[in-house]
Amino acid sequence: MSLGDRLRELDRAQQRRPRVAFVAAVIKKFGDDGAGQLAGLISFYGFLSLFPLLLVLVTVLGFVLQGDPHERQRILEGTLGQFPLIRDQITHTGLNGSGIALAIGIVTSLLAGLGITNATQDAFNRIWQVPFKHRPDFLRRRLRGLAMLTLLGALSIISTVAAGFVGSASHGTAAVVGGVVIAFLVNLALFFSAFKLLTAIDVPWRELLPGVIVGVIFWQLLQHLGGLYINHELKRTGPLYGAFALVLGLLAWLYLGAQLTLFAAEINVVRARRLWPRSFFAENLIEPDERALTESAEVEERVPQEDVEVSFRGSRRQTRAE
Repeated sequence: MSLGDRLRELDRAQQRRPRVAFVAAVIKKFGDDGAGQLAGLISFYGFLSLFPLLLVLVTVLGFVLQGDPHERQRILEGTLGQFPLIRDQITHTGLNGSGIALAIGIVTSLLAGLGITNATQDAFNRIWQVPFKHRPDFLRRRLRGLAMLTLLGALSIISTVAAGFVGSASHGTAAVVGGVVIAFLVNLALFFSAFKLLTAIDVPWRELLPGVIVGVIFWQLLQHLGGLYINHELKRTGPLYGAFALVLGLLAWLYLGAQLTLFAAEINVVRARRLWPRSFFAENLIEPDERALTESAEVEERVPQEDVEVSFRGSRRQTRAE
């Protein structure tokens, strides 16, 4: 038996096992949608927006907590430490209020923030196979982005305040559990909001739940792994190499986070539209493959007058977009 025959046998075997077939279908759709490239664009804008957002947050807290150094230090070790790859740089710099820094941070974070929300909207709409003619126009896209940025800011404030209460306790088991629970709830609200607001079609909340839970778990694990990377790698490097390691590590961290987020979104689509099992070989297409490929082709409809018809040679299935 040749290697190709063995691979086809494995492909048929995974189709017969529902759980394995579901995971395989998510991986297949992730590749078909080009989600890796979409995640790269999201991580690029995330990298651009991260530092201005932190500048705004640090500056605002510097004004508010100017007379309370103990509280400032507690917040630095709490919510601002959610970004493990730059936690040490933030804590060493401290919190200082500056009007110029606040103005620069607001403008740059707004521009970069809209970039990341627009890129995320494009990614979610691609994953849910929303035709271009049904996607928001220029103005509505940015209004959705502003709504998401506002919600993100509100959740950050809630997280900051909650972390302050947790940090006031001794660093024992209760504080650790409290911090994990707070982070989980805030991330849960953030993922629900992002999946709902940044998708052009109306997806029921119950269909978002599986991907949201998976995404939150992925994100929290990624935060802990980033902390381990800092503790075991960056602290042993010199200043010059450490700077390069910081930038490259942050980019990799954001890219991996974006990929895991889109993978979680793919779980929702595959489950809601029952796009499994899937075949990994073009000559052995089955019904879920044909439905997925049909929806992928219909995405390219760009004006109301345009309809895409899809047919498959050797198949009776023929679809005309409504």
